[in-house]
Amino acid sequence: MVPFRAKVLAYRQGMRALKLAAAILPFPKPTLLTGPDSSLQLCDTIEQFGFKRVLIVTDSVLTKIGLINPIQQQLSGNHIESFIYDGVIPDPGFDQVYQGLEELTHYRCDCILAIGGGSSIDCAKLISALANNSQDLDKLGGFFKIRAECIPLFAIPTTAGTGSEVSIGAVVSNPHTHKKMMVVDLKLTPIAAAIDGKIMIGVPPSITAATGMDALTHAIEAYISRNATKETDRYALAATRLIFKNLKAAYDDGHNIEARQNMALASCYAGLAFTKASLGYTHAIAHRFGERYQIPHGLANAIALPHILEFSKDATEKRLSELALYCNIGASGSDETKATIFIAKIRELISSLEISAKLPELEAKDIPNIAKEALEEAHFNFPVPKYMDTRQCEYVISSMLDRC
Repeated sequence: MVPFRAKVLAYRQGMRALKLAAAILPFPKPTLLTGPDSSLQLCDTIEQFGFKRVLIVTDSVLTKIGLINPIQQQLSGNHIESFIYDGVIPDPGFDQVYQGLEELTHYRCDCILAIGGGSSIDCAKLISALANNSQDLDKLGGFFKIRAECIPLFAIPTTAGTGSEVSIGAVVSNPHTHKKMMVVDLKLTPIAAAIDGKIMIGVPPSITAATGMDALTHAIEAYISRNATKETDRYALAATRLIFKNLKAAYDDGHNIEARQNMALASCYAGLAFTKASLGYTHAIAHRFGERYQIPHGLANAIALPHILEFSKDATEKRLSELALYCNIGASGSDETKATIFIAKIRELISSLEISAKLPELEAKDIPNIAKEALEEAHFNFPVPKYMDTRQCEYVISSMLDRC
């Protein structure tokens, strides 16, 4: 049996290779249109690029509440035909991607406009990938496996959480393994995206809270990542401060456009940060909670984040203290003190958003498999600041049990 210390050395070597690749590869960045009604401006951009037939990829809730109507009207005013595929569900699977691909082919669309949360944008990314590639979706899991260029993609996020509008990744549920599959490729990046806080006004408080915690997790995990750079640090710091200043305000008053716009920007910045710096154990565990218990991803992140930060605090005190200072949290004391105060502030924020600190669905009998699968994902994908073995991971997850 290979000693754990030797495994850690191997994991770190692999993560250093990823950091080198991130420094060399030409990461594309979408053109970003920002501010209220920038979603309508994006329709003008689509016309400027010369596209004539757009497949709108979204979910049925957004079509029912009429959120898509003004966008279709704007497209029509620009002499662009639009067709709606609204079959996206939370944590979409292969079926939704293939159904969307059929719609794209049937209507002979020359580009895609994703409107929605991370599920809609991720689904649209994979539809765009398959449009010009004769590859099976289950063969795309992992890094840089898409051969041909994707069909042009635009995005309008309607939640402030995933940052998928600027990332090079997409997550889809594999119906055969019932596991979340991550597809990572530079070709998945949208051409342009609208960061429009106004379009998020109707988002319910519970979703505002969950998606906001998803964005905060992206920013923090990117900042404490071993693969963080000066560029990713700038985005992560800005995102973290914006979230601490605006998430509760957006949660309390969904019509606070300033808070909504700032949260939309924060989600975008956090997406830019983790695209290069990557994520950590919080996401690896949250993915397992989503697969096993169908817990919304942002809520799963919120539950796991403080526990992971406590575990890795001795390796991240300086970085967490820097985040605390930047966010005007715990301005005095040692790095350890500021890091402790920062984690406490996260717990306080989670409580103020009425998110449970524990996971009622979690069962003790499931913990060994959750830990095993979380470590498999994290150790081969994420440059975590401090590695944990199976026993440690099981202990951390057990601390999330709702024993009351």
